[in-house]
Amino acid sequence: MDPVRNPYAPGAGQRPPELAGRGRELDVFDVVLERIARGRPERSLMLTGLRGVGKTVLLNTLRSQAINHLWGSGKIEARPDQSLRRPIAAALHMAVRELAPRHRAPDRIDAFLGVLKAFAQRSAPAGRAGTAPKLRDRWQPGIDVPAATGRADSGDIEIDLVELLSDAATVAADVGTGIAIFIDEMQDVGDEDVSALCAACHELSQLGAPLIVVGAGLPHLPAVLSAAKSYSERLFRYQRIDRLDRIAADRALCAPAEREQVEYEPKALDLLYESSGGYPYFVQAYGKATWDHAPRSPITDADVRVAAPEAEAELAVGFFGSRFERATPAEREYMRAMATLSLVEGDAGGRDDMDAAVPTAEIARALGRKPASLSPARDALIKKGLIYSGERGTVAFTVPHFGRYLRTQPA
Repeated sequence: MDPVRNPYAPGAGQRPPELAGRGRELDVFDVVLERIARGRPERSLMLTGLRGVGKTVLLNTLRSQAINHLWGSGKIEARPDQSLRRPIAAALHMAVRELAPRHRAPDRIDAFLGVLKAFAQRSAPAGRAGTAPKLRDRWQPGIDVPAATGRADSGDIEIDLVELLSDAATVAADVGTGIAIFIDEMQDVGDEDVSALCAACHELSQLGAPLIVVGAGLPHLPAVLSAAKSYSERLFRYQRIDRLDRIAADRALCAPAEREQVEYEPKALDLLYESSGGYPYFVQAYGKATWDHAPRSPITDADVRVAAPEAEAELAVGFFGSRFERATPAEREYMRAMATLSLVEGDAGGRDDMDAAVPTAEIARALGRKPASLSPARDALIKKGLIYSGERGTVAFTVPHFGRYLRTQPA
């Protein structure tokens, strides 16, 4: 097979050649956009799932839908220990710039940009004894209007964000459209900023304002939001993004191949689904390796068997290994215990992917330690995005098949 014509694309956030199995999510978002455009009440949207299921790809696709509906849009990626002010200001600046050419009153745009500038600059740390911040701490958001005063500049992120998003929604309403802000890795937004974001979405929903937030994060994102505001369970529409079913996985492989006049034998598709588990990133990785090793069409199960070790080796280095290397020795010990116990829990629950949640008390017992002594390792792994706590007293890997990978590694 010609490797230049290989259609598969295993990459972080890289859209696959065939976005299979996500039709329902795309249809739901189309309805959301249309309802808001007609002044109907609608909730912001949160996508949750493990790493490698295509949350970022779906988030980017939803943004493209918003742009096709002539909405203003902006996207950010949350980072631990980073304030939301600057990135949210940059995203809103981009969104309003998309709407500005259609607005009849340029002074209204300038007025909003002044508020946006005031909001963004409020994040600059104050100097000692009331002096101005140092030059390296100053940040100019690239807005050629003076910063407004008395609006979105109180220093209280919750007050300021409510005022800023309300003003942005007014600009969108003037144009007869909406604004959508897309936030990836949303579980990494700080506690104070999450609370402010929930409060702003709550205010916007009560006003029926044409601005929504679309977030994507790990499976514990709903718990993060609920801890910030108790009403967040009713504030957002949650959509769990999971692995592909067999039909969708076959389509993700076959549709791009057919466009290159290549076919798969049924047994090859059986083996590819068994190897990938239906996780979109793995489907692309195994598909790419199989294409490169197959001598001709149709692709057979023998071709898959020959290619599988290469796909697994690449995943071991780029997908699993890079994450494992970020962990300290104590954290690796914790994860190894998790991996052993997740196999037992997965067998007991009849799961075929062996990614079961593990009670933290069982991990402590396996390591012969008190649970409290393992809290630093557990908390660090959660902060690094390697594990998550979906339910109180349990932890699970954020990466599919990570336990299986760890069980193959020497202690």
